Amino acid sequence: MKILVLGAGAWGTALAISAASQPNARHGVTLWLRDQAMATGMLAQRENARYLPGLSLPPALAISAGGPDQLAGLASGADLVVIATPMAALRQMLVTLANCRVPVAWLCKGFEPATTGAIGLLAHEIQAQVAPQLIAGVLSGPSFAQEVAQARPTALVAASSHAAVRESLVNAFHSPSLRVYANEDIVGVEVGGAVKNVLAIATGLCDGLGLGMNARAALITRGLAEMTRLGVALGAKADTFMGLSGLGDLVLTATGDLSRNRKVGLAMASGQTLQQALDSLGHVAEGVLRTHRGSAGARG
Repeated sequence: MKILVLGAGAWGTALAISAASQPNARHGVTLWLRDQAMATGMLAQRENARYLPGLSLPPALAISAGGPDQLAGLASGADLVVIATPMAALRQMLVTLANCRVPVAWLCKGFEPATTGAIGLLAHEIQAQVAPQLIAGVLSGPSFAQEVAQARPTALVAASSHAAVRESLVNAFHSPSLRVYANEDIVGVEVGGAVKNVLAIATGLCDGLGLGMNARAALITRGLAEMTRLGVALGAKADTFMGLSGLGDLVLTATGDLSRNRKVGLAMASGQTLQQALDSLGHVAEGVLRTHRGSAGARG
């Protein structure tokens, strides 16, 4: 299987490493990025020193860089295209891939930042607007990039209304260390992935302020209830939130030391401003945008 991963952040790189490391060289994997200088460095060092320092890229993983025309050419020769950009870049990536004839999946979790007077959209709603002919879906679930790259046991969920997309994601990433389960409820999976980031910031604040484990448990539990109600209102199935992309992702992101969104809450509880907390991360924390009144709040 020929897999094209678009975006060399921590998560895109980790999944590319995982797929390229599977036994018997099952897949041909290409990791594409816009930054030619970064690509040159990754090729020379066989490492993503910016986002996953110390973790070697497998020899079978190809690195490519370029613009939209080069990207379209790579996508035309792939069996599966995986978008690993932040949520804010998803719309443009989908426009670029609008004529792609193979399954497309995204990894980003969140609502699109809303314009004035508009409602922040989930990823599948953006795709319906700008590339409705694509067969597409999402790969989500409780996962820290570093642990996936290290082949530590992980379980994810592939969600789409198209069986071909679910099957492609399972075939691409299911391995001895990474289990991928199929689900048709893309709304529930996307809502779980978006809202858990907001709750992780709140949990970081709770812990940083020393409010105690009772308060943390109450916050996570009541947060899960609110997440479920929002998802059902948007057309999701309540059962989805008891699974990997709901409870599983929430617990990991709200309590795990590698969680970017949790770190934002902890930093702010220690007295840092929001900007100082973000500057110290060096990565995107999607939950920050989701707390803005113009995005996720417009739905609730």
